[in-house]
Amino acid sequence: MSIPFLIFGFVLLVIGGDFLVRASVALSLKLNFSKLVIGMTVVSFATSAPELLVSLNAALSGAPAIAINNVVGSNIANIGLVLGITAIIGSIGIDASFYRIHWPVMMLFSGMLYYFLWNDHQLSAIEGGVLFIALIAFVAYLIRGQKRTTDATEDIEEVDDALAVVPGSKIGIWLFIGATALYFGSEWLVKGATEIALILGVSEAVIGVTMIAIGTSVPELAASVIAAVKKEKAISLGNLIGSNVFNILAVLGLTSIITPITVKDQGLLTSDIYWMLGFSLLVFPLVFAPAKMKLSWKEGLILLVLYGGFIYKMLGLLKLE
Repeated sequence: MSIPFLIFGFVLLVIGGDFLVRASVALSLKLNFSKLVIGMTVVSFATSAPELLVSLNAALSGAPAIAINNVVGSNIANIGLVLGITAIIGSIGIDASFYRIHWPVMMLFSGMLYYFLWNDHQLSAIEGGVLFIALIAFVAYLIRGQKRTTDATEDIEEVDDALAVVPGSKIGIWLFIGATALYFGSEWLVKGATEIALILGVSEAVIGVTMIAIGTSVPELAASVIAAVKKEKAISLGNLIGSNVFNILAVLGLTSIITPITVKDQGLLTSDIYWMLGFSLLVFPLVFAPAKMKLSWKEGLILLVLYGGFIYKMLGLLKLE
């Protein structure tokens, strides 16, 4: 039953993520949030909901390796796989907020996560609280500065304005469907992945950083590919960087507050976390070379090939185990 659980879990996560994104954007438009704030926070949080539910479920079920490796693997997949594919579909124009706010914030909190984990090989409730407080401060900063960014990005970002006229009752239904699908999807995904790890005789950490991470990144992939096809390039990059930030601050922050997460697989600290930091760092030079403030299919291909190398390495570990 492990494979059916895994498949149905993935399907429900995709369905739940889609409904949650639509409901969140519709609600945000009614509240007159700027499109940059929607892309960087609302959509990012909604697309990070699968990671949150999966990590919480895994940690509470006694599988902390899945909880933390899911986030690290998802952050790697968001840049290597999702951003790579999105850039290949169509070049992504990038505004100044990328190097002023988005990228520095992603690197800051990625470094903070690295320090917390390396310090004592766990995320305690106090450290989780620090991460969650940082999330609140970051969101408050973005909302406070939305008036300054709205005019500068309005022509670049194109959120579906039709969602602004969706009635409140329909938004409520979408939220209910999304939350229900995400809950059962995360339950079945963790159950299926844990059983597969036992059958194959591999660690839950390897399954978490590869299979589950790719599965929980599907909402980001769907949202970003759709945005790229519709020429909504800025919201694609804002969604991805914001999702990585939310994965660290919200997913791991909330999970470790509820139940401390201990690093049991040393591969996370000797390899996986460096892949995450490396992909995050790489985005910056790729944005400026060879064309400034732009990601073309060439840069997208570089990211995708490197992600393929990461997966190849992890599959090698899987065979060794």
